[in-house]
Amino acid sequence: MQEYKKEFIDFMIECGVLQFGDFITKSGRKTPFYVNTGFYRTGSQLLRLGSFYAQAVKEAFGLDFDVLFGPAYKGIPLAVAASMALSSLYGKDVKYCSNRKEIKDHGDQGILLGTPLKDHDKVVIVEDVTTAGTSIRETVPLLKAQADIEICGLVVSVDRMERGTDPGKGALEQVGEEFGMPTASIVTMAEVTDYLSGHAYNGAVLIDEERKKKIDAYYQEYGVR
Repeated sequence: MQEYKKEFIDFMIECGVLQFGDFITKSGRKTPFYVNTGFYRTGSQLLRLGSFYAQAVKEAFGLDFDVLFGPAYKGIPLAVAASMALSSLYGKDVKYCSNRKEIKDHGDQGILLGTPLKDHDKVVIVEDVTTAGTSIRETVPLLKAQADIEICGLVVSVDRMERGTDPGKGALEQVGEEFGMPTASIVTMAEVTDYLSGHAYNGAVLIDEERKKKIDAYYQEYGVR
């Protein structure tokens, strides 16, 4: 596992984004872990978060693209932070774009924030976490309706590695195939589990044998078959 992935896992724990316990997801599933990107709340945290996204984007798709798109609402700061990091780390000056939940009919009108999309733009989408791919299924048609763009890829922070509607495929993989775009993540939950199993963080083992069994049981029920 690359060093930046280990650093990102530690960073999520430090920010309280990655938690272990008993949680209920939006879909009603009982899960032994939870990823809440709303806990990135300070300028220094967003600065670091942007750098992790920038590294993942460069590694997965290179730098031959024009626009970073972050779906509203959590994707808005992700697109801004990652675009700044791409400029700072790699000298790549990309535009950022996000959507509004409602169309604005005065001033800066339309459904988009940031740069307008134009024909032949190469776009990379940055999202927070993928579980079922619902958000992306709403995002891609919205983007395609704005201009004749090329979607070069989708990057999420954490791939929860849960199966999609096809039990033999993960939700992230399936949504990528559905829209003909490559997908990537900064880390997967398999990488998180491998790194943290038996690994002490501030003196505490976050994934001990009992918690590992719960995670394994969760993926036995909801993981790719």
